[in-house]
Amino acid sequence: MSNIVRPRRIILDLAVTLDGFIEGKNGEIDWCIMDSEMEFSHFLNEIDTILYGRKSYDLWGQFTPGIEDTDTEKEIWKLVHSKEKYVFSRTQKGTDNKAIFINDHILEEVNKLKNKPGKDIWLYGGASLITTFINLGLVDEFRLSVHPVILGEGKPLFNDIKQRLNLKIVNTRTFSSGVVQLTYHLNRD
Repeated sequence: MSNIVRPRRIILDLAVTLDGFIEGKNGEIDWCIMDSEMEFSHFLNEIDTILYGRKSYDLWGQFTPGIEDTDTEKEIWKLVHSKEKYVFSRTQKGTDNKAIFINDHILEEVNKLKNKPGKDIWLYGGASLITTFINLGLVDEFRLSVHPVILGEGKPLFNDIKQRLNLKIVNTRTFSSGVVQLTYHLNRD
């Protein structure tokens, strides 16, 4: 039996519209379907670290569900908040009691994280952090949940990508809500 430990993977897990947007033009995400069939809590149990851009962290990093939210949503947020959190920011420095802030040397810092023992790592976003990670070759898995909606305008998932990436599909799942989940690995051949 081998004791070789593989590096942790960085997984971009994200909801996207059919026309490639991750938010509407005013930041709205009301089109995003929380489908229990998607087993999001299963994904959350496979990771132990979440990577945020500062704006995404400010919006969602400490989000507290309201009393009107379902027990499932509350359980998901409890799982999210149990993870180690890193925030990539040019402006906010240091740490708080909820997250560690990384201001520079992204490639080196992320490679240190990937080589630490633990579960996989969720690249939460936002868009500019996703672009940075893709351009640095740091995303190992793209897990996109394509929602059955066309917004026409908004914040695109991919913007300013510097080189072509060849991907290999490793899984597809279709849900009764109309969401189709596509999982790709970076083809490093």
